[in-house]
Amino acid sequence: MAEIARFCYGKLYTSRNEADRMYRKLFVLASSAIVIILLVLYHESFLIWVQNHEGEYVVGTMLIATLMSLFPVIPYPLVGGVIGAAFGPLTGAWIIWFGSTMASALFFLLVRYGGFQEMGTKILLKYNVTKKITILFERNAFLSITILRMIPVIPSIVINAYAALSRIRFPVYVIASGLGKIPAMTLFALVGHTIVTNPIDILYMILIYGTFMFFIYLGYRAWTRRIETAKA
Repeated sequence: MAEIARFCYGKLYTSRNEADRMYRKLFVLASSAIVIILLVLYHESFLIWVQNHEGEYVVGTMLIATLMSLFPVIPYPLVGGVIGAAFGPLTGAWIIWFGSTMASALFFLLVRYGGFQEMGTKILLKYNVTKKITILFERNAFLSITILRMIPVIPSIVINAYAALSRIRFPVYVIASGLGKIPAMTLFALVGHTIVTNPIDILYMILIYGTFMFFIYLGYRAWTRRIETAKA
């Protein structure tokens, strides 16, 4: 009798877990659909609101930046440019960095705890770069996330999904991800501010940033080759 009771309890516990996971997924999907619809319909109004309230409502702008980074109905560099033009290079960089970092953190939590592990796995299977990310994570997960964030050719969604499915702790992921986003987010804010003040300087900024990314990419390639050689 005791074995039968344990078996039935195990079945009931599993069913409850599956039902709880399903409810969480439905809630997340419904909430996401509502937010996406609002962003599609009103993203221009949100950006105009940011422009018309230059230097005001920082918290509201941070929320807009987070949602537009999590659900990119328009390219995030455009959002960063508008915010940079409205708030200036320093405050603007901080706002769009916060929005992008928070969006990555939310995506991480959705995949790991929201019942979307299967979706995260499917995302990873679509990209050949996943194998290299695995090699880097085995060596140093924190440094890997920081460097990978700086390389524009590696999709952000792949880094988010891989980290969520790995054993890396959430605070470590957020810190590493935030550090890696600093150069790009700063550039977006500077470009937006410079367009308003002195457009010719954009060429110099892009040249400096491109040179910086070139050396980061060379270092990344050298690091991956050395790790692959060591494993072989």
